[in-house]
Amino acid sequence: MTDYPQQPQQPYYPPQPPRPPYDPTQPVTTDPGTTIWPSGGHVPPTPVAPPPAPRRRAKRGVGLLAAVAIAAAAIGGGTATLLQQQLTDEGTPTARGVSGTNVSTSSKGTVAGVAEAVSPSIVEISATSNSGKSTGSGVIITGDGEIVTNNHVISGASSISVQLSNGRSYEAKVVGTDPDKDLALIKLEGASGLEAATLGNSDNVKVGDEVVAIGSPEGLTGTVTSGIVSALDRDVTVAKDESQGGQGQDRQQPQYDPRQGWPFEFGGQEFNGDTGTSKTTYKALQTDASLNPGNSGGALINMNGEIIGINSAMYSPSSSNGSSAGSVGLGFAIPVNTLKADLDSLRDGGSN
Repeated sequence: MTDYPQQPQQPYYPPQPPRPPYDPTQPVTTDPGTTIWPSGGHVPPTPVAPPPAPRRRAKRGVGLLAAVAIAAAAIGGGTATLLQQQLTDEGTPTARGVSGTNVSTSSKGTVAGVAEAVSPSIVEISATSNSGKSTGSGVIITGDGEIVTNNHVISGASSISVQLSNGRSYEAKVVGTDPDKDLALIKLEGASGLEAATLGNSDNVKVGDEVVAIGSPEGLTGTVTSGIVSALDRDVTVAKDESQGGQGQDRQQPQYDPRQGWPFEFGGQEFNGDTGTSKTTYKALQTDASLNPGNSGGALINMNGEIIGINSAMYSPSSSNGSSAGSVGLGFAIPVNTLKADLDSLRDGGSN
């Protein structure tokens, strides 16, 4: 009999009854965008995309921004230059940019700017008298040819000739003199349209202020020097007219050294000759700007191009051979406020 291996029998599992039907669990919704399921799981909110902007509008905005950026890069720091150029093209004057003065904005505070602006208002004066010929300077104060100078420049003159900075010459007449202040007013004959200087305020002048002097020393028309105001209220004594002290400053007589300065006194001492018995004393501005014979009557100017003084005296020490050594940085000027206070009197003939 043959034995066959028996197969293990599988356990019997009776069929299970079907599961009862049920409703599926629904999710619970809380805040907008957040959903909580009963199983405890948390589903992050689905980001809601903003409505797309119109493509044509977006492209236009990008193009506009790019155009602005390119324009800004191209202009850079040149805005002020372009504006200035535009004003110039429209005819706005630039040569008289500083209000109330003759100095342009770009040249304000420079000797070159002051010289360029004020030189047309400074003249050379040649006065002829019985005692010889003198050369001095003057300042144009009106467009029709009123000129201020020192009394000692034109004292005793029988004729007066004036040369402008452009070389044109005029004859002039004396309007009024004030020997006590060493001031004189002359008027050109037939002149018009001249460039008048701006008179400043000498009460505002301080020691150390930069100044420019313009005149005709030794007949060198339009000579410019510069320096500072080195002192205020110096009591300077000068002769009242050319007959005192032998001869006046700039007086060119046969025995006269033209390098000799106008005689004056300071601190009880006489300089550049005897001042004589008829003399006057005034308060002066002291400057180290170089003054020489011929600067008398010229202008002492601040850096805004305003006249602050009328140059009137200088110290010139004598050398071993008796001649003078020229300017050593001690010059004196009549304050412009003294002139302004005396101007109406000079126009009426002065205090001859």
